[in-house]
Amino acid sequence: MQILDQLDHKILAVLQDNNMTSQREIGDAIGLSAPAVQRRITRLREIGAIKGDISVLNPDYLGSQITIVVQVEMETDKVELIAETKRIFKNTPQVQQCYYVTGENDFLLIIVVYTMKEYEGLTHQLFFNNPGVKRFKSSICMDIVKSGLSIRIPS
Repeated sequence: MQILDQLDHKILAVLQDNNMTSQREIGDAIGLSAPAVQRRITRLREIGAIKGDISVLNPDYLGSQITIVVQVEMETDKVELIAETKRIFKNTPQVQQCYYVTGENDFLLIIVVYTMKEYEGLTHQLFFNNPGVKRFKSSICMDIVKSGLSIRIPS
């Protein structure tokens, strides 16, 4: 893993806020030429510091969604079963976030569906039909107070 310098951090902060910011604007803001910014961004992508460029969609345009937080407790600590469960969660589009955690539960999932019927089918696919799942507990979000992908960048 390569060490990033302060200029890399400044570029990442700008791109994280708006990845459509021009290289000239970034350069003006941090004191580099546009070509120097371009070289740094290319390197940041090559080394994996920038994992991807996405568009954040406004859910109001896509229909009403239901966000569900699910705590999952596994039956066993078998490595193969945990790995398979991780694979299943990772490959399920409705699972927006999946955390393998310590404590009483083994996984914490953030799931987004359009209907409770869709979620019911998903519970069978992900939990009831998974021999490693001991129990799961669902909490329906009434309001999303904060949601984001930004990572605090050290100064």
